[in-house]
Amino acid sequence: MLKEFKEFAMRGNVVDMAVGIIIGAAFGTIVQSLVSDIIMPPIGLALGHVDFSNLFLVLKQGAIAGPYTSPDAAKKAGAVTINYGVFVNTIINFLIVAFAVFLLVRGINQLKRKEEAPAAAPTTKECPYCASTIPIKATRCPHCTSELRAA
Repeated sequence: MLKEFKEFAMRGNVVDMAVGIIIGAAFGTIVQSLVSDIIMPPIGLALGHVDFSNLFLVLKQGAIAGPYTSPDAAKKAGAVTINYGVFVNTIINFLIVAFAVFLLVRGINQLKRKEEAPAAAPTTKECPYCASTIPIKATRCPHCTSELRAA
């Protein structure tokens, strides 16, 4: 059973998938940092010093009454909240990842198109009398000496 698992795990597709998952997780961390540390602070500043990760709505007060300064403070107090600011950050994360994947797929498709060059024009044809392969410009078959019609 261990031998079969080793054969399965060492197949090219499984190894490629594992590498893709690891790189994807690392990429997700980078995108999370990009959104929370680079993109959202200027947007929050432009909208009047708003920190999107701290935007929330209290549905039910906790054991310690609010106001709460952050979703974490509300959670510690036992309050029930809707953290719509975190949701906005998550949507922006998704859009960035989707755009990056789109660019990757687009690049791969362009590489595939370059590899699929159009087929070259044929340089030979078949003699209709003896079925031998002859040059396309031939006017007489070198094998059976039949005269060929001009194409």
